[in-house]
Amino acid sequence: MNILKERYKKEVVPALMKDFDLSNVMEVPNLEKIVVNIGIGEALDEPNTLDAASKDIAAITGQKPIVTTAKKSIANFKLREGRAIGVKVTLRGERMWAFMDRLINIALPRVRDFRGVSPKSFDGRGNYTLGIREQLIFPEIDYDEIDKVRGMEVSIVTTAPDDEQAVSLLGYLGMPFRKA
Repeated sequence: MNILKERYKKEVVPALMKDFDLSNVMEVPNLEKIVVNIGIGEALDEPNTLDAASKDIAAITGQKPIVTTAKKSIANFKLREGRAIGVKVTLRGERMWAFMDRLINIALPRVRDFRGVSPKSFDGRGNYTLGIREQLIFPEIDYDEIDKVRGMEVSIVTTAPDDEQAVSLLGYLGMPFRKA
């Protein structure tokens, strides 16, 4: 079992129950899923960038990504409906806990001039989205084998009913929030 999941069950759940005066363990906020997404605008001109991004995201998450397509045509961006414009992975269960552990303890501390992540990136419903500028912060990516530095978006979906409980959940799990 994952160390972070173990800590969640032993330390975080009792702390959250005490903080929010919850009587039932099932009321305690939990991680539901993590979605890792790479949007690739230049995939319209160079189709092999999609393969490279797929390889990177598969190495980082340990799961094969799906290709996302444009939902509608936008003439200004030379975009047609149905064209491939990115890749994404939805992580649940053990892979989600393993990714969260690596993100908090290995990847984020490797960011240059890191002062913590913004506590303002919550959506009002207890979900948190984090933008990462380069995939090189993950130890699975070999610098010599990448063709281009790409950013990605990591969305952490929780069962928390509001942002206050989600901030506490992620804080107890070790998410390094910047001091306001």
